[in-house]
Amino acid sequence: MSSSRPTPRLRLRSLDLNAQDVARYWGIRRPPAWVHLAVLEVGADEQAVTPDEGADARLGSARAAVAWLESLGFVRSALVLEDTGELAFERRDPDTWLAFLRFDLPKLHAAGWSIEQDPSFQYRITEVDDWDVDILEGEGGRWFELGLGVNINGERHDLLPLLLDLIQDYQGECSSETLRSLPEDARLPIRLADGRLILMPVARLRSILFTLVELYDPGALAMGSGQKGGRLRLARSQATQLAALAAADPGLRWRGGEAMRAWGQRLREFQGLEPVAPPKGLRGTLRPYQQSGLDWLQFLRAYDLGGILADDMGLGKTLQALAHLLVETEQGRAQRPSLVVAPTSLLFNWQREAARFAPALRVLSLHGGERHDRFAHMAQSDLVLTTYPLLPRDLKTFAAQEFHLLILDEAQTIKNPRSKAAQAARAIPARHRLCLTGTPMENHLGELWALFDFLMPELLGDARRFRRLFRTPIERHGDAVRQEELRRRVAPFLLRRTKEAVATELPPKSEIIREVALAEDQRDLYETLRLALHGSVRAEVARRGLARSGIVILDALLKLRQVCCDPRLVALESARRVTGSAKLELLMTIVPELLEEGRRVLLFSQFTSMLSLIEQELAKVALREGQHYVTLTGRTRHRDRVVDRFQSGAVPLFLISLKAGGTGLNLTAADTVIHYDPWWNPAVERQATDRAHRIGQDKRVFVYKLLTAGTVEQRVADLQTRKHALAEAMLAGGDVAAGRLSADDLELLFAPLSAQ
Repeated sequence: MSSSRPTPRLRLRSLDLNAQDVARYWGIRRPPAWVHLAVLEVGADEQAVTPDEGADARLGSARAAVAWLESLGFVRSALVLEDTGELAFERRDPDTWLAFLRFDLPKLHAAGWSIEQDPSFQYRITEVDDWDVDILEGEGGRWFELGLGVNINGERHDLLPLLLDLIQDYQGECSSETLRSLPEDARLPIRLADGRLILMPVARLRSILFTLVELYDPGALAMGSGQKGGRLRLARSQATQLAALAAADPGLRWRGGEAMRAWGQRLREFQGLEPVAPPKGLRGTLRPYQQSGLDWLQFLRAYDLGGILADDMGLGKTLQALAHLLVETEQGRAQRPSLVVAPTSLLFNWQREAARFAPALRVLSLHGGERHDRFAHMAQSDLVLTTYPLLPRDLKTFAAQEFHLLILDEAQTIKNPRSKAAQAARAIPARHRLCLTGTPMENHLGELWALFDFLMPELLGDARRFRRLFRTPIERHGDAVRQEELRRRVAPFLLRRTKEAVATELPPKSEIIREVALAEDQRDLYETLRLALHGSVRAEVARRGLARSGIVILDALLKLRQVCCDPRLVALESARRVTGSAKLELLMTIVPELLEEGRRVLLFSQFTSMLSLIEQELAKVALREGQHYVTLTGRTRHRDRVVDRFQSGAVPLFLISLKAGGTGLNLTAADTVIHYDPWWNPAVERQATDRAHRIGQDKRVFVYKLLTAGTVEQRVADLQTRKHALAEAMLAGGDVAAGRLSADDLELLFAPLSAQ
């Protein structure tokens, strides 16, 4: 036997406890239960013994080897390796194997130890020769596909599927916050298909991991439609991540995507909005926040991005859009006409505002039966105006014309992506797209998605993926991480300023709640209807579920709200026999008093039939000379004349249907707003109030809300706060989950009158 110094030999292996003979015999299949072992041998001259063998000189070396392993965090394993009877060691902390391999194993090598890695060992580390990035640009440059590869011993491996496996292994713990907390020199273990591990620097992968974590869906096998064949499809707005990858490792090999990389680098180097000189043709002075809005619109145009100008009602979104178009025209970029799509009620407002602030623009209004005769003039116009109802009917003509800007005013009109107007808007070719709306989200996140699907469909993906990745986690589960991911993604493309923040010169607004108890016979009708309707609603919910019973629920609640307004609105014979209407009586005491005080009043109701009943009552009231009124509904012709009569002071009272006049009108002659009946969405009421409380108003505005005490109206008002929270969560931060309507809410809405 040789007296040469014994050599410690360490063999690293892994053992799957669920793959042992008993499990195999009974055909039991279980997930692997790995135990990782370091098997120690001490040998010389091709002889080897375990530390328990013999008492010769090799025993001292064996004991020293055991002591060294114990000092490195190993303990004797209780497992008996029957195949060899060798001595096995485990780590005290199983999670420290990678640290041992990175830092301690090289020291054992340097000390002359022989190290072997068994094919079963789950921590076999291999070195990466280099890695590369390849880019495939999509049609029109709106998206790109990103591929990452690592080269090991001359063989290329797709990295993206491996990163997805890594995220899945973290089981939800791999969040954006986790990634930000990792030190720059940290390395992430990534397992290859053959079981080997590569340690990738966090600095190289952090930016792409942010995107993968954001999009990762544990319910999908890969990435749904987002990841195909080892490639990840991303929106062009995410090309800044390419620049981040290049900055993290200048030695990266790039294949393709030169234009996309250059665009991403340019956007990454963006230092802030550059001031844009107001156009020479603008007749008027932009307020500071309006100038900032123009700068932002020009930024979007320069980077070929879409966006939502979501300023509060009355802050001049139309003016900012006209200034933007004037800049484009004066600088020679608007070589094609621009198209504005607006509600029918706002068409004359666009004509008036354009004539007032941008008289140099050649404006073409395409409305009415004779519009077909004017189609031929589109190409020679600067600004073409049409309406949402006409857009699908004239789509063939509009789709044949290339536009410079496509602007949707009151863009929440397309919040239903399946509507004809929404589908037509998506089909119109335009270089740049823009949405104007004070309410980009009224009820749920799907409405916000609909706007971005029109602007930049690649940004949030299709509706199914958006629902799975964002809407369901946020709205149903209150997922704050997903909420912040979504807010951060849309924030650069959504500009919102409130009147409180930027229009400090506006006079104050006072809100006054006036409650009245139902008349006796009105109360009896309410309770009779409530009991019958509540029973039918419960039956429908039990049969189809709450989510699929919306039509029945809304119809039942509508009838109860009509009783509160005036029983004559309800299409039932029993309702026609009821003569009492407490709220109408209250209104008829308020309005004459306000008019006698010289107040100028806007009176809103969502029911045009209610406005007719109010007109009948006004005819019975002895109003003084000059205290006449005008009415605006969807059937009103020559809307501009009606508005001018009120604004000029010819009449002090304006009856307006909420749908026809709740947006777009400038009615600063008013100092009082009355909401006869509350609407579900507080944003709709705010829009109506903002007809008076807007830029140009110099008088204090009083807002009256008339409610019947203890009824569904009062409860709707309480729930409005929840709707407001839903919108503010995405626009200004907050708890989106607070906007949900629950079964308890439904029971509250149908509660008896006695329940307060």
